[in-house]
Amino acid sequence: MRSYINHNTYTCTYVRCLYVNGELLMSFRDDFYSKEATLINRARRELANGLEKQPIDKLRLKCFTRGSAGILSLCRSLRNMENGESKSVNFDDFKAAIKQSGIDCTDDEVKDIFACFDGDNCGHINTKEFVSKLRPPMIRSRLDVIEKAFAKADHSGNGVITVNDLKNLYNVKDHPKYLSGEVTEKQILSEFLSNFDGNTGNLNAKIPKEDFLNYYAGVSASIDNDAYFDLVMRRAYKL
Repeated sequence: MRSYINHNTYTCTYVRCLYVNGELLMSFRDDFYSKEATLINRARRELANGLEKQPIDKLRLKCFTRGSAGILSLCRSLRNMENGESKSVNFDDFKAAIKQSGIDCTDDEVKDIFACFDGDNCGHINTKEFVSKLRPPMIRSRLDVIEKAFAKADHSGNGVITVNDLKNLYNVKDHPKYLSGEVTEKQILSEFLSNFDGNTGNLNAKIPKEDFLNYYAGVSASIDNDAYFDLVMRRAYKL
């Protein structure tokens, strides 16, 4: 059976393959879970290619070497360091956030990145502006499907997703470890939530919309094909 995504793309319901113009593009199960490894390896190659890079681009690649949640991890660390209502951090806190998130940067690299956003030399940078530049750009259709997924998961409409919101919605049926019987649905949900609070096993984690967007920006960077990214989101959140 085939269910159409658009005029040129459809999925095979039973074999879970993506076709474009009648050509087999990729198998959902086999391909999606190899994407993160591809993202990590590609980022490592680009960092090692010897080409000069803008400081923010280099940091983004370093985040990707930590997987799809690399950017989210740094953004979460920055938020923990923020200076009250100003939503800003000084250099020491910025440096500490990078270290806390496990990103390998030299002192000179951290200084170069910070200087790019401290244009008036006030000693602080705005974290919201920084995150918006660090997050990889996405076309409108990708942003739309991420926002639709968040809106569907946010049952209470309070701008935060909990495990109770996810447990009857987030689809784990294609996860290899679930298919093999290695882990339960609850364990997969716990692992997913750990991307957002850093604590595996915590089922009380709360996911604000910005963190949700930052996480899926990383996932988006691992998937080149727009139709496939759309399929991933629609299957995961039953859109």
